[in-house]
Amino acid sequence: MNKKLEEGIILERPLTVLLVEDDQEECKEFVRLIDSMDDIRLVGVTNNENKAVECVKDHLPDAIILDLELHKGGGNGIAFLESLEKMRMKLTPYILVTTHNISRITHERVRQLGTDFIMVKSQENYSAETAVDFLRSLRKTIQDMKVKLNDKADIPEETPFEARKRQISRITAEIDRIGISPKAIGRKYLIDAIMYKVEGHLNQLTAIAKKYTKTESSVERAMQNAINKAWVTTHPDELLLYYTSRIHSEKGVPTVTEFICHYANKIDAEY
Repeated sequence: MNKKLEEGIILERPLTVLLVEDDQEECKEFVRLIDSMDDIRLVGVTNNENKAVECVKDHLPDAIILDLELHKGGGNGIAFLESLEKMRMKLTPYILVTTHNISRITHERVRQLGTDFIMVKSQENYSAETAVDFLRSLRKTIQDMKVKLNDKADIPEETPFEARKRQISRITAEIDRIGISPKAIGRKYLIDAIMYKVEGHLNQLTAIAKKYTKTESSVERAMQNAINKAWVTTHPDELLLYYTSRIHSEKGVPTVTEFICHYANKIDAEY
């Protein structure tokens, strides 16, 4: 569990994880488990090989939970691993493969491509929880190894611009998960507002209104409309899964302030 810190104690960073899985029920279980924990955090969920590669580039996760057979998404786990190999990353994520495939040839190939551990889903004690607990048990080792490799490789620190770009990408992924439409005018305002909140701006509404030469009331209305529409069009189970903060509004929909604070706190905890 994270230490809440005061004078001189160093905050423990959660293990960041990318989930590549095309079984919807299993995805929901992974998300439910990880979102309930302090020491591990999802930075992306996808069932598509190409999107997984982009997510690795955007978020540089500490670890990846990878299903090999992405029938409902696109591509497959082996092709994804081959793409990672071609990227020649100096700091590669820890790769945990979870699969129904029991072929020795396939397992040997994924090990050649850098897989660190394989869990067969048909084994008696397999579950999303055992996979998550396995990674949690390795959190400190994975992160310590990453620090050592970083020092050894003399990799330059991330620039403020790169860090901000990564955070914006993370925010975008989060609001995509709850169905905030790319067509909604308020979407870009919400992304900016969350980012401004993370950066410590005291009045996000004024900053956004000035940026887009709009009135504050029109900006706030557009953001609330985008939230309201997501709560109407997205399945309630998905909302309960991905939006974990308490909703105080009598309408059963987060207010703009609640929404911004929820995601700003979530992003801030990661970075």
